[in-house]
Amino acid sequence: MKAITSKFSNILNTSPDNGRVNHEPDSSKEQQRNTPQKSMPFSDQIGNYQRNRGIPRQSYKDSKIYIIGSGIAGMATAYYFIRDGQVPAKNITFLEQLHIDGGSLDGAGNAKEGYIIRGGREMDMTYENLWDIFQDIPALEMPAPYTVLDEYRLVNDNDSNYSKARLIHQQGEIKDFSKFGLNKKDQMAIIKLLLKKKEELDDLTIEDYFSESFLSSDFWTYWRTMFAFENWHSLLELKLYMHRFLHAIDGLHDFSSLVFPKYNQYDTFVTPLRNFLKDKGVNIQFNTLINDLDIHINTEGKVVEGIITEQNGKEVKIPVGKDDYVIVTTGSMTEDTFYGDNKKAPVIIVDNSTSGKSGGWKLWKNLAAKSAVFGKPEKFCSNIEKSAWESVTLTCRPSALVEKLKQYCVNDPYSGKTATGGIVTITDSNWLMSFTCNRQPHFPEQPDDILVLWVYALFMDKEGNHIKKVMPECTGDEILAELCYHMGIVDQLDDVVKHTIVRTAFMPYITSMFMPRAKGDRPKVVPEGCSNLGLIGQFVETNNDVVFTMESSVRTARIAVYQLLNLNKQVPDINPLQYDIRHLLKAAKTLNDNKPFLGEGILRSVLKGTYFEHILPAGPDGEEEHESFIMEQVNKFKDWMKGLKDH
Repeated sequence: MKAITSKFSNILNTSPDNGRVNHEPDSSKEQQRNTPQKSMPFSDQIGNYQRNRGIPRQSYKDSKIYIIGSGIAGMATAYYFIRDGQVPAKNITFLEQLHIDGGSLDGAGNAKEGYIIRGGREMDMTYENLWDIFQDIPALEMPAPYTVLDEYRLVNDNDSNYSKARLIHQQGEIKDFSKFGLNKKDQMAIIKLLLKKKEELDDLTIEDYFSESFLSSDFWTYWRTMFAFENWHSLLELKLYMHRFLHAIDGLHDFSSLVFPKYNQYDTFVTPLRNFLKDKGVNIQFNTLINDLDIHINTEGKVVEGIITEQNGKEVKIPVGKDDYVIVTTGSMTEDTFYGDNKKAPVIIVDNSTSGKSGGWKLWKNLAAKSAVFGKPEKFCSNIEKSAWESVTLTCRPSALVEKLKQYCVNDPYSGKTATGGIVTITDSNWLMSFTCNRQPHFPEQPDDILVLWVYALFMDKEGNHIKKVMPECTGDEILAELCYHMGIVDQLDDVVKHTIVRTAFMPYITSMFMPRAKGDRPKVVPEGCSNLGLIGQFVETNNDVVFTMESSVRTARIAVYQLLNLNKQVPDINPLQYDIRHLLKAAKTLNDNKPFLGEGILRSVLKGTYFEHILPAGPDGEEEHESFIMEQVNKFKDWMKGLKDH
């Protein structure tokens, strides 16, 4: 570092801030004031000023980096070690349990055997950390110097996303989805939840707080099916989601706030990022199970000294030096996935008595047994009935199903443009089933006459309306029959089955990160006392970000690198749109189904004809105000404003 910054030593040697960066500032606790002591950006200040290069405090040419897990969090960690830590890429090794990279961001198969995607990506433009990476990663299909972000923008800037059939019922009829249907009491409950401090919500569930009228509203149908929330999930996580996506609430019902990739999640993100890392020289070691870490713990701290692996059925210990670093992906939402096909239901061989014992959870459990700072994995992996659901991938040749699908698409599904625009939810489905057709082809080599659809359901314990079984007990053909029943084409089922390959995936832990939690249940990214160990992924604590997004995985990776290497860079808190008065006013009106909110008429009267008039949500003038005293004060304020204009 001294050689790099030698011309600045007179400043750095006298600076009280040098080497004391808060790498994870918290916007929910910061009063944003400019003072003589303030030198760094505000906690959620985003933009190019945060794009400064990291300056390592020492050389890492002899340091080895071991990253356990090659999902998006692990790959992002490698990227930031290289870009901001200036660690030689050849020093970085992924230790991956599976035979393929990508973690939960999967996408595989072919037209003959059927494609499979266990999930998809509903994306947001405010994923600052994700776009920070992918604005630098070479594009999948465009030539240099274009990037993944350039491709993403090219697609979404020219093909806006929206739905014309967000809800259907009564065997295929499109249901009105223009309103939230929240009464005043439930609207107020949302506002009160936003006002509550996070510390008040430990271990509370959504149904602990909200009324039955809220839980039966269209708002909750949109929300729970879009984000995969259940009534028994964490109220704290729901609050964080509401803050994180407050700016998008007016696009909740029709998905107009979303952006989607051209292809599936694996080909869009994993493939180009992996290629970039491998070209740099990063090593990926597959079929390597990590059982435990050898950690030396004393009063001075916690230092990883070895990685205990299982390779080819034998225990192999990898030594870790004092200048090496270990990064662990804690837990796994797709661990122990059980698969089925047209003729076979998934054979589920895990229950609450055996849950959390496989590789994706075992390492975290072993860490937690060493110290409380590593959290409580059992809070997330011990109740499969409340964390599981099943997804289905349909590989479709032309059939009655495809023809019916066209009625729900904003463009011809074969056009390459937005199709359903997001999930179509069947509101009278006992399983609460939803399906979607993203832009096609969904895989780069997918034949022109093939469509790939994705289906999932939230209720695993209820019999179907047509097939009198719970979903996990059904074969692919039976799930297809249930779908066709709800689409009103069950009389053409034989044609659909003949032309559709079904691959199913039952995931016991897919929403485990939504389970109710309290402070300390999730470890910090760099747990207290750790000098060469970082934890990343969906089961670690961040200040204000949410789970179940690529953005949060990348955030944890960035924090891990910056803190462990003590870089001169911050990871900005989530995009500050939740504090923007325009989005707060818009949200108030949207929650009220675009009817005027209390006081809107006064605001319109005050702001009419001023520079700030545009901050009010679109729509007719607000409600008539009948309180003469209030209007008298408004008129006085308007006269005062007029006086200011005249001067």
